[in-house]
Amino acid sequence: MYDHLGLQVKNLDASVRFYEAVLAPLGHVLDSRYEGGAGLGPQGAPSLWLYDNAKAQGGTHVAFQARDRKAVDAFHAAGLANGGRDNGAPGLRVDYAPTYYAAFLIDPDGNNVEAVCMD
Repeated sequence: MYDHLGLQVKNLDASVRFYEAVLAPLGHVLDSRYEGGAGLGPQGAPSLWLYDNAKAQGGTHVAFQARDRKAVDAFHAAGLANGGRDNGAPGLRVDYAPTYYAAFLIDPDGNNVEAVCMD
C-alpha cells in the first residue's frame, strides 16, 4: 500500500540521529542526506523521508504504490474531483528515478499525498 512516508521535523540533525538509532536494529540505515532532508530505510531504497520544517511545504507526505500509470492518473483525477488540490500533475519524475511516474495532491487537511508507479 505505502511506497514511502515523509515527516516534517523541527531539528533535522536530532531526528536523523534518533531514527538512525531506532531503525538500526530493524536493519535500516541513513541512505540519503541533502540540504533540508534525509531518507532512511533499506540500503538503496529509503522509504522514510525527514524534511527540515523550515524547508517543508506543508503537512505529512504519504506516497501510495500504484499498480500502473493509469492508476496514478485516476488517483489524481479522483482527488481533484473530491476536494484535493493539484500539487503535481501525473508524469515522469526523472530527477527521482528514470521510471518514477507520480502525481501529487494536497488533501483537505494540507497533507501532500502521492501515487507512484515505478514501471
